Amino acid sequence: QVQLVESGGGLVQAGGSLRLSCAASGRTFSIYAMGWFRQAPGKEREFVAAITWVGSSTYYSDSVKGRFAISRDNAENKAYLQMNSLKPEDTAVYYCAAGHHANVAISGNYNYWGQGTQVTVSS
Repeated sequence: QVQLVESGGGLVQAGGSLRLSCAASGRTFSIYAMGWFRQAPGKEREFVAAITWVGSSTYYSDSVKGRFAISRDNAENKAYLQMNSLKPEDTAVYYCAAGHHANVAISGNYNYWGQGTQVTVSS
């Protein structure tokens, strides 16, 4: 089992920045990738970014590419999502996830999920 706890959400004006953190505990050695997903009211959960636990390969959705950056600290068992140039359409609950599969953009490939953290971007 892997436990995930997100932090760092909040309210920010458009154009601002936020940094989300995800602390992992438990059987972290089994993780292939950490991902961030988000879900806005009335919409399906969507992929945002992912990073492999070994090698640090990164993946981004087109909607956040160039604005968001994912990173990880294996020694601390943490993953981060730096979000810059935020837009009102980035408003959502952001979820951290951990999984064992290589297709990192598919939510069904993640076995463990955090509780989510709210990000609200005002115009």
